[in-house]
Formats: sequence, C-alpha cells, structure tokens
Amino acid sequence: MVRQRSIFSFFLVLLATFLISCGGPGVAIAPPTYTAVQLEKIQAYLPEIQAVRDRSEELTTLIKKGDWINVRNFIHGPITEAKLNLTYITPNLLPKDQPTARQITRDFFKDLVKLDKATSASNPLVALNQSQAAFAEIDKFLQLLPKTSSEAEAS
Repeated sequence: MVRQRSIFSFFLVLLATFLISCGGPGVAIAPPTYTAVQLEKIQAYLPEIQAVRDRSEELTTLIKKGDWINVRNFIHGPITEAKLNLTYITPNLLPKDQPTARQITRDFFKDLVKLDKATSASNPLVALNQSQAAFAEIDKFLQLLPKTSSEAEAS
C-alpha cells in the first residue's frame, strides 16, 4: 500500500509538472512602439532631411551645368547636415529598425564620398549616378520612419 501511494504521488507530480510547463504566460507581449520623446526627436530632424531630399533636382541641375564649386558646397553643406540628422535619428528608431538605418546611413556616406570624388574630377556622369544613389538612400531611410504619431501609438 505504501508503495502504491509513492507511485501514485510520483505520477501526480509528473502530471502537475507537465500541466504547469504547458501553460505559458497568459499575457501577450505588446510589440515595441515609439514613445512620445522618440517621436519628438525624430520630428525635430525630419524637416531638414526632407528639405534636402526636395532639393535633389537643384543638385542635378548644378551637376549638368558643371558648376562644380556649388555642387561641392551643396555636398559639404546641406547634404552633410542631412547625413548627421540621419545619424541623430537612428537611436530613436525601434530596435529592429536600427541596424537597417545604420547600414543605410553608411551607404549614404559612401555615395557622398564617391560623389565628392566625381565632383573633384569634374565627371558629370559619375556625379549624376552617385547623387541619384545618395537620394535613393535618403528615400530608404525615410521609409523606416513612423508615418504619423497617431499611427505609431496605435501600433
């Protein structure tokens, strides 16, 4: 009889352990969202990036004219500031988007270096290709950003 109780107790312990292990947390974990502070920081830098993006045709015109001094001024002025703003925004993105944002920023910088070299060599074909590549990187980065504050809060 003692032996039957110990076997019965053993099976009850196994059953309880199995049932407890099968039951997971009852609360679903919400996906990460943007905080108000993060959205505020992103919105502070976004207009300057968008302004540079909107001036892409201006750079194309300068390259086609061969106005290399103003092209270099544009590269080392507004476009470089946009690169800094991309860098400032990256830590405020969701953790899953940060590696992508860092890679886009690196690619953008590489495009700027190639654009600057093409400008120094007065090579309009390479300069046009690199400026298009640089603005394509800006577009990729802008796609990572939250669309609106209400959309980010709803997520």
